[in-house]
Amino acid sequence: MMTDDGRAARRRARRAPDLRCRAGAPRPARGRAAGPAGSAFRTDDDGCFGVTVVRASGDTAVAAVHGEIDLRTADELRGRLTELHAAGHRNLVVDFAGVSFCDAAGLGALVAAHNRAAAAGGGVRLSRVRPAQRRLLNVTGLHRVFGLYDGVEDALAAAAAAAR
Repeated sequence: MMTDDGRAARRRARRAPDLRCRAGAPRPARGRAAGPAGSAFRTDDDGCFGVTVVRASGDTAVAAVHGEIDLRTADELRGRLTELHAAGHRNLVVDFAGVSFCDAAGLGALVAAHNRAAAAGGGVRLSRVRPAQRRLLNVTGLHRVFGLYDGVEDALAAAAAAAR
């Protein structure tokens, strides 16, 4: 488009949309809340993200993640997985059933957790990964790093077999 004097008209910059939780989950209260089996998880300011320890026994723990894993929440995920590893769980199963979005920062948090666990002879396995995240893992080649499983029980069986 041109102006009357022959110069190109500048387009009006579009304002980026407000970011909102894509999970559609009810927003829990801010701060700490009790999760299943009495474990605690922290929600971000939007209440869209959480990590809940579902099961922990021996050297294996299952962490259910819900919400969006992005630049704002990746450090929380990394921290929770690091806490589980520090508690002696070298095999981690991350249940992705509640994850609506995961970007490069989230992948970085998972790789950091995997590297820490692998150094101790364990690893990170992902269960119930949605097709969009599965494509991202395939494109980046990370499907070869993490075991991808259809269910939590499948991932636990693989972790037990690898521990033998």
